Amino acid sequence: MALAEDAPHGDVTAQGLVPAGARARCAVVARVPGVLSGANVFAEAMRQADPEVRVHFLLADGAAFPAGAVLARVEGPARGVLLGERVGLNLLQRLSGIATATAELVSLVRQSGGHARVADTRKTTPGLRVLERYAVRCGGGSNHRDNLSEAVMAKDNHLALLGSGEDLTRALIAARARWGHTVHVEVEVDRFEQIDPVLAAGVHTIMLDNFTLADTARAVRHIAGRAIVEASGTVTAATIGPIAGTGVDVISSGAITHSVRALDLGLDFEAGAEEPGAAEPGAAELEAPRP
Repeated sequence: MALAEDAPHGDVTAQGLVPAGARARCAVVARVPGVLSGANVFAEAMRQADPEVRVHFLLADGAAFPAGAVLARVEGPARGVLLGERVGLNLLQRLSGIATATAELVSLVRQSGGHARVADTRKTTPGLRVLERYAVRCGGGSNHRDNLSEAVMAKDNHLALLGSGEDLTRALIAARARWGHTVHVEVEVDRFEQIDPVLAAGVHTIMLDNFTLADTARAVRHIAGRAIVEASGTVTAATIGPIAGTGVDVISSGAITHSVRALDLGLDFEAGAEEPGAAEPGAAELEAPRP
């Protein structure tokens, strides 16, 4: 779909300027340090642009690299490489940006002495969720529920319709009976007094939404292992260490997918066009992604 969007009627520039038999050799080069994600996605974009293009990545997804590192070698028909270049790089840059941002947060949690998992949310790019969630895993993070059908998560707007106190407890207990014992139930709370009515319903996870650090630590002590404790809301590189230090089990961040900066990667071509020839020794086309 991305290739069709980018060249609905072909690449008129390459078709007009580049000889049909010209071949290109180029390298994917990192302009900045980061963590790789999307190698197979980049290779698949190139393969769909032209099946004769060969891509050989020098690093595996999840590997860290410095600025200036050569991440991959690309060889094949020049028109095909030019056709797939922008789509492949767009995906590779975005996924690597997500992996890099996630890895930073995971590292800060470990530095704080906390044990929390860093998790994504459903705040993903429509149509790219499966790839963006994969990128989170490449960065050492974990995935939250994949979609609305996968798990129960009662948020503030649900609770506003259910009432508070004993009314909330009864509503949750009745719903748990309908869902059955195999369904994981998570409830978001935005103030401390909601915790006990939710605990009384026997839910599996309690999400503390935008709690202060002091109230987060107090909530962890109060829940005392009776449910998984998740923290969410305004999670940044500056705040995640202190949040992890409160002892929560999960820290979820929408920013690692919805506000991430694409990593600066480039496809550098060797000067001049080559005649058709064999692929670079050792180069191999990667398999299509299996999210």
